[in-house]
Amino acid sequence: MTTAVVICPGRGTYNRGELGYLARHFPDPSLLDAFDAHRAATGQDGLRALDGRDRFSAATHTRGDNAAGLIYAATLGDFLSIKRDEIEIVAVTGNSMGWYSALACGGALSAQDGFQVANTMGTLMHRAMIGGQLIHPWVDADWHPHPARKAELMALVGTINRRDGHDLFLSIDLGGMLVLAGNEPGLTAFEAAVEPEQDRFPMRLAHHAAFHTPLQAPVAQQGRAHLPSGFFRQPTLPLIDGRGTIWWPGASDTEALWDYTLGAQVVQPYDFSRAITIAAREFAPDLFLITGPGTTLGSAVAQSLILANWQGLTDKSSFQTLQNTTPVLSSMGRDDQRGLVCI
Repeated sequence: MTTAVVICPGRGTYNRGELGYLARHFPDPSLLDAFDAHRAATGQDGLRALDGRDRFSAATHTRGDNAAGLIYAATLGDFLSIKRDEIEIVAVTGNSMGWYSALACGGALSAQDGFQVANTMGTLMHRAMIGGQLIHPWVDADWHPHPARKAELMALVGTINRRDGHDLFLSIDLGGMLVLAGNEPGLTAFEAAVEPEQDRFPMRLAHHAAFHTPLQAPVAQQGRAHLPSGFFRQPTLPLIDGRGTIWWPGASDTEALWDYTLGAQVVQPYDFSRAITIAAREFAPDLFLITGPGTTLGSAVAQSLILANWQGLTDKSSFQTLQNTTPVLSSMGRDDQRGLVCI
């Protein structure tokens, strides 16, 4: 039996290549019907209709009120498709919005309540659209960590945030990347202050608000008003949150879990790197299994394992050597890896 930590992706993972993902992979038509019934009741386009469009539209598919539901459904569908007779899931975690998916995969929310949480929060954030996000590396192209560079960038963030009218914060500690969030003056000031790197960075993230920052306090308040604590129950699998805290089956305070999910998780930085470090050190899985949609989270997981010095990893080359000899990372969004773990 292969042991695995399941990792649920967040926003930005349902893109052009993922169009039709639900039609290809979602295993439970009646459950998808239930999700679409919920969206119909709130006047939203159904997931089947969005997923079945002839063409991908960034303006439609990546906006929060649509993307959250699509990503949640794709993630949950993949989780339900894992070969449980061959793979023992020892813990579940996620990145950012992936925390909502992790809650459902780990049993702390039912599939439908989890959908309501993800869809509601995505919709509220889209309607408010407070601030934005960008991403910038602090490791080099070969994934060698440069802690001094990270400290320098974080000092710059603090300097900009202290300027009048400028808001800038760490949003997600994402492996070798810093996801920063703030208002337009704060983001623009950071872009002007750093040298471009790797021909891509700093890179704005389209249709992303200032997630995991104090700017989202109004959204957190609305979320708590819309989503009752009664949705939350004891997890059936250990859950690792965005602080690295483990929520254990049979020993979790469900009111505290609701409070974190619609409180600190919304307005404080999300430490994905820490979550992966805890997953590796506390559960020592054979495999880190990333559900779909998309394949972009793989590098962040690998970089996080390098930062944790997992199995002596130090850089991109050492990770690739390990992956080629004893695969430790599998992405269900990749057809060549999906078949190895799916029913």
